[in-house]
Amino acid sequence: MSSNSVRTTFAIGTLIFVSVCIFQTRSAQSTTVTTSQTAAKPLLLEKNDGERRIWREPPPGDFILKVSPKNNGSQRLVMGTEDMAPGDEFPTHKHLGQDEILYIEKGTVHVHLGDQERDLHAGGTVFIPAFTWVSVKNAGSEAVSVVFVFSAPGFENHMRCDSVLPKEQVTPLSSEEQKACSHEGHVIYKDLEQIPKK
Repeated sequence: MSSNSVRTTFAIGTLIFVSVCIFQTRSAQSTTVTTSQTAAKPLLLEKNDGERRIWREPPPGDFILKVSPKNNGSQRLVMGTEDMAPGDEFPTHKHLGQDEILYIEKGTVHVHLGDQERDLHAGGTVFIPAFTWVSVKNAGSEAVSVVFVFSAPGFENHMRCDSVLPKEQVTPLSSEEQKACSHEGHVIYKDLEQIPKK
């Protein structure tokens, strides 16, 4: 191989290497800009701060969505709070793709989780893996306060679908609308005849 061929091959190889480096640098800069534009916003919220919503189905109750894609751009977590009056229940359901943590802040709840069943008190935690049947009921005589955290967005879409903002008129959903809400929120309710509230 002549020295001219070696130089030409070396120059072409160097040109390819430099081009790849420039492309990777520009690609990394583009990713950084895109990520920073869609990054979740930090939040500092008091107890009653957040997106307050009223359930459509009786008994009337409300909840507050605090962290979600819509509230602050979070793409990895959803978090909120809810008070449960005596007799209130989260009917038997399972989430399709999100794990959930339910923290009992105040009061006592009766929980069915997979093949487990028991009462949990203030300070108790329920870890609900995706695709696990769960129901939670305030079987006591005092209000219960819970905090819920989901490992990924999804269920908050069901919650918004089955609720209204405080100044909106509360109207019940048809069974077809309920099914659409469940589909949108990646959730299945065990008793298909039961209209799921939460």
